[in-house]
Amino acid sequence: MASFDIVSKVDPQTLENAVNTAQKELQTRYDLRDTKGGIELNKKENTILLSSENSMRIKALEDILLGRVVKQGIDGTSLDFSADEQPSGQLIKKTIKVRAGVDKEFGRKIIKAIKDSKVKVEAQMQDDQVRVTSKKIDDLQAAIAVLRKADIGLPLQFVNMKS
Repeated sequence: MASFDIVSKVDPQTLENAVNTAQKELQTRYDLRDTKGGIELNKKENTILLSSENSMRIKALEDILLGRVVKQGIDGTSLDFSADEQPSGQLIKKTIKVRAGVDKEFGRKIIKAIKDSKVKVEAQMQDDQVRVTSKKIDDLQAAIAVLRKADIGLPLQFVNMKS
C-alpha cells in the first residue's frame, strides 16, 4: 500500500529569523520608536508575545510580524492571531500561537475534503498528522491536488511518501 503523511509545521530557525527582523524594523520605525515592549519569541511554548502601550500599536506590531513572516516564506495562516489582548500594568500584551501539527478539528476538515472528492484513498488521524493510504500512487497524487485546492485554514506539507 502506498501512503503519505499530511503535517503542518514551521521551521523554527526561519521563524526566529522573521521575529528578529521584525524586532529590527520595530526599532527603526518612526511611529514606534519610543514604544515600551516589543516582540518576543518563546521557543519552548511555540508562541510569540507582543507588548505595547495601546491596542493601535499592538495592531502595528501584528502587521510588522505578519509581513516579516511572509517574507521569510512562512505561510501567514500558521500564526493564530485569535487570542485577546490582556492588560498587564501599563502595557497591553497579546500572545500569538504558532500552529504546529494537525489538531483534531483540522484533521476532520482534511478527511472530509478527501472523502468529498471521491478519490479512492483512506485517510486517518495519527497524533498530530493525517496518514493517507491507497493502492495506487496516482490516487495519492489526486488527493494531494484536492487538498492544495481546498481551503483548510492551515498550511499543509505532504511528507513521507512511500510506495
